[in-house]
Amino acid sequence: MVLELPSRRPKRADARRNFDALVAAARDAFADQGAHVSLEDVARRAGVSIATLYRNFPTREDLVAEVHRDEVEALCRAADDVADLEPWEAFAAWLERFAEYIGTKQAFSEALNRTTEGFQACRRAMREAGEPLLRRAQEAGAARPEATIDDVLRLISGVCAVEYVDEAQRRRVFGFALAGLRGR
Repeated sequence: MVLELPSRRPKRADARRNFDALVAAARDAFADQGAHVSLEDVARRAGVSIATLYRNFPTREDLVAEVHRDEVEALCRAADDVADLEPWEAFAAWLERFAEYIGTKQAFSEALNRTTEGFQACRRAMREAGEPLLRRAQEAGAARPEATIDDVLRLISGVCAVEYVDEAQRRRVFGFALAGLRGR
């Protein structure tokens, strides 16, 4: 279920290389330093001028939106990757991928609540990717029947958007959340 979200990616090969380098550099910079990293640092990491960055992304939000779109498309593809697993295992594996997305991309946890059309499209894509997995787990009796995909995404976002003492604690808390979603 690859969902194509609107992208500003250029058609020309050289411009596309610069664009892709900027997105990759921004993803790394956001993961290292948060969404407020200097745009000059992003351009330097990508090996392009700041003018090239601004030509592709006139505002910081444009850059954050493109990186976010790219991450959401990967998350949507992950739903296909787990589709052959048993219903609960597929749903839990996709939620683990969603948790990684939230936990390592703090720059995007705020973005999930923004109201711009691009961010809304990303939220819809995540719901559309996870909904069939939840429904399948519910039909198998493996997930709580009253849970909605919006409930689940908010729960996992809340669990993962905080700092933990260590990775073991994060995994325990995530496990508690999963246990709460299991069917009775």
